[in-house]
Amino acid sequence: MNKNFFKVAAFYTFTDLSNLGELQKTFINFLKKEDIKGSVLLACEGINGTVAGTKAGIENFKNFLKSNDLYNSHNFKTSFCADHPFPRLKVKLKNEIVSLGNELADPAKIVGEYVQPEDWNKLISQDDVLVLDTRNNYEFSIGTFKESIHPETTNFREFPEWLEDLESSGINKNKKVAMFCTGGIRCEKASSLMKKKGFKNIYHLQGGILNYMEKVQAEDSLWEGECFVFDDRVALNHNLEVGSYDMCHGCRMPITDANKLEKEYVKGVSCSKCFYEKTFDQKKRYADRQKQVDLAKLRNEKHIGAIVQSSKK
Repeated sequence: MNKNFFKVAAFYTFTDLSNLGELQKTFINFLKKEDIKGSVLLACEGINGTVAGTKAGIENFKNFLKSNDLYNSHNFKTSFCADHPFPRLKVKLKNEIVSLGNELADPAKIVGEYVQPEDWNKLISQDDVLVLDTRNNYEFSIGTFKESIHPETTNFREFPEWLEDLESSGINKNKKVAMFCTGGIRCEKASSLMKKKGFKNIYHLQGGILNYMEKVQAEDSLWEGECFVFDDRVALNHNLEVGSYDMCHGCRMPITDANKLEKEYVKGVSCSKCFYEKTFDQKKRYADRQKQVDLAKLRNEKHIGAIVQSSKK
């Protein structure tokens, strides 16, 4: 493997945490020492994040999590990329490690039944199973499992409202529901909420789509498309390699090469999805930022204030 490749780790653990301020300092000091960048969220309910560094650095980070009782092997997934997917390190304190905004959901007490990737195809191929994609519209739009439905949300905090509508429709709460998301964390909250509301047969893909792609061969896969990830790789294919999408740096939505040919697309500024929503001042600010990015590239530097361009051609 190319020695310049970066190892990316996506992880989460639901566990009771206290002294968050001190824990935040501990994480920052360790990650800086290992030259690891990315985003880490800390809350009383646990930890969630995606970071990238050298292969040795990420291995040391895994051991760091273990030493602090914050490691869960099912929820620690790695992949590789040629360019660093994060411009900086952020360790933030939050009320939730994934924001649902409904106190009924408590994954530490109740969740759905975990399904291993090797058993997922059999489950979702059953006629009496509702396959639920708990991710947002833009994620669903570039890839999902066959026959799945999605709540048409733009933000995970909208899921409880969608669930209320589902209940109002008179759905049979004994129906089998198989849900999935990118790494598994949103399903922890969503399945917990559904169980609390009386749904009996809730299943979720352990480790999420990323775990499925790692464990299930492409020729056996029921996944269609690519998987959106929340870093500068934008999307991954079934081999966990950087996919075919780029990102609009105005609205952070995934875009294709065809989208870049549209008149509304301006590199670093806008695409057809956001061109008419951005103000003149916003577009000017984005254009100035892009100019600084281009100048930094000419100096063979990385502009820290910008989102690093992916390496896709």
